[in-house]
Amino acid sequence: MKNKKGRMDESILVCVYYGPNGERLIRRGAKIANMLDCPLYILTVDPLPYDEFDAEKSGYVDRWEELADELGAEEFILMDNEKRPTAKAIAEVAHKYNITQIVIGQTAQNRWEEITKGSFVNVLLRVMSFIDIHIVSFDRTVQTEEDSAFEGGVRCFLLKEGDDYVLSFSCMRDICYEGIFYKEIGTDFNNGIFKYVHNGKSYQVQVHDNKITEPLKIPGIVKFYGEKKPKR
Repeated sequence: MKNKKGRMDESILVCVYYGPNGERLIRRGAKIANMLDCPLYILTVDPLPYDEFDAEKSGYVDRWEELADELGAEEFILMDNEKRPTAKAIAEVAHKYNITQIVIGQTAQNRWEEITKGSFVNVLLRVMSFIDIHIVSFDRTVQTEEDSAFEGGVRCFLLKEGDDYVLSFSCMRDICYEGIFYKEIGTDFNNGIFKYVHNGKSYQVQVHDNKITEPLKIPGIVKFYGEKKPKR
């Protein structure tokens, strides 16, 4: 249960995007919210629907949700399949939750982009009024763009074979669970990550040569297999 905030005239919105600096932004926003004793909200905006996220993107979202719980945020907001400009989406959330301060990361916008497209901060200021914007500089020692180690996700199913849990790419009678498989790049075998949702929470397990490794250590799978199969 979240602690009741002392000040409701202030509220903080942290806007994060994929990369190693997202957690830093969230923690900075949480620090400001704690100092002001006011509500904290975390937002990310993506033009793709959630079921088309790759393993790297969905991994960031999972981590941000965990941080939101850990830091006592009021809500983690994912605006997926969002076709409007990002600034307009942020403005909508700011209006809905009575946001007074926004925390964003320093963009990697070069001078030419700023001249031709305009500063993102200036765009935010044009669509919102009476809101303070905190710009957090990125750690230059951290690489902000990393090549994904996985191919795009494909729909697949988890089956039980003896003591093992294996992947199947066709719908069969003994399906135990449905999810998305992200195959490691550069391998001929089915090695990678299997992601699935159970009781409203997402989980992921390692896959090696088409088999789920150490399934008894995965809480979602233990709970699921220890109870019953879902109704078809």
